[in-house]
Amino acid sequence: MNEIRGTLSRSDGVTLAWAALPGAGPTVVFLGGFRSDMEGSKALHLRDHCAAGGRAFLRLDYSGHGISGGEFEDGTIGTWTEDAALVIEARAPGPVVLVGSSMGGWIALLLARRWGAGRVRGVVGIAAAPDFTEALMPGEFTEADRAALERDGVIRRPSEYGEPIPITRRLLEDGRNHLLLPGPIPYEGPVRLLQGMADPDVPWRHALRIVEALPGPDTMLTLVKDSDHRLSRPQDLALLSRELEALPG
Repeated sequence: MNEIRGTLSRSDGVTLAWAALPGAGPTVVFLGGFRSDMEGSKALHLRDHCAAGGRAFLRLDYSGHGISGGEFEDGTIGTWTEDAALVIEARAPGPVVLVGSSMGGWIALLLARRWGAGRVRGVVGIAAAPDFTEALMPGEFTEADRAALERDGVIRRPSEYGEPIPITRRLLEDGRNHLLLPGPIPYEGPVRLLQGMADPDVPWRHALRIVEALPGPDTMLTLVKDSDHRLSRPQDLALLSRELEALPG
């Protein structure tokens, strides 16, 4: 495997880490979730899948994630979308297929809206979570959380995936500038959505809202009844590979 790793710098000096696999296009780009990184099981599965098929592949860490520079608490949906766009423009300037997990699904749809179907040849969402800072996260806040956000600008929420997660007022406020639902989302390329029905973080009905918001005719949703938010069991990863390969063109 001839994967190339490197970094590039934003205009403010923050470094963004990436790893790219040369091959035939369109380049498959993996966009990770909130507090995840490019070394996760889905990213590595897609890398290996693309390597086996001779396909170009790109993965990256947003600022404050993984081995990229910057502080997580300084990031927002807008910041991380621009991070992804900067790396993609530098390392995969041609046609792409965007594969986004959780928050990465939101970022993938924002980039698809920006670049259109001429460049974004397809989108695959894995428990895609557009608008989660507005539609999903605030419903979990207590009155004490809301008071702390107003007073301190940040709260730390427990997570079953590791250390408590800092949630900033800046993240929530910026998220409102990037809302996609109820749509319409002006992207008419093919979209494949994979969603676990046992997902405690993104309710499966949220995926129906995404389908309703997309005007293109080639949008498909696959519900996996017994899978959770990770969608990283062997059978889930095999499904991901099949959906990627089945995209037209």
